[in-house]
Amino acid sequence: MIAYTFRKEEKLCSQKIIGELFLTGSSFLCYPLKVVWKHEVLIVSNPAQVVFSVPKRLFKRAHDRNLLKRRLREGYRIHKHHLYDLFEGSGHQLALMIVYIAKEELDFAQIEKAMVKIIARFKSNQEIPKPI
Repeated sequence: MIAYTFRKEEKLCSQKIIGELFLTGSSFLCYPLKVVWKHEVLIVSNPAQVVFSVPKRLFKRAHDRNLLKRRLREGYRIHKHHLYDLFEGSGHQLALMIVYIAKEELDFAQIEKAMVKIIARFKSNQEIPKPI
C-alpha cells in the first residue's frame, strides 16, 4: 500500500542541513523548478527530506507564495513513492530543496509534470548509490 501523505518527518527543517545544501549540494533545473540535493545522514528513517521555497522577490504577496508551495507539496506528495523506491534498502538518504523559479504563477498540471521529470532524473542519475 502506497502512503500518499506528507508527514512532518519528511519535511527538512534543519538550518544546518539547508545551509550545507547551498554550499556543497548539487543542483539542476527542470523548469519551473530548481532542485538542490545532497546525500546526507538524516536523523529520521525516511529515505528523503524535502523543503519547498518560493522567492519573495518574484511573488510579493504571501498568499501567492503559499498557493505555489501548496502546489509543490501536492505534486511531491503524489509522486514521492517513486523516489523512495530508489533509496529503499540502500541505507542512503537524500536532502532536497525544491525552489520555484518561474516568474509567473503556473497551474498544478505544469508543476506536477516538472515534479515527475525531477524524479525521473533521479532515477536515471548515476551518482545515486544503488542498493547492493
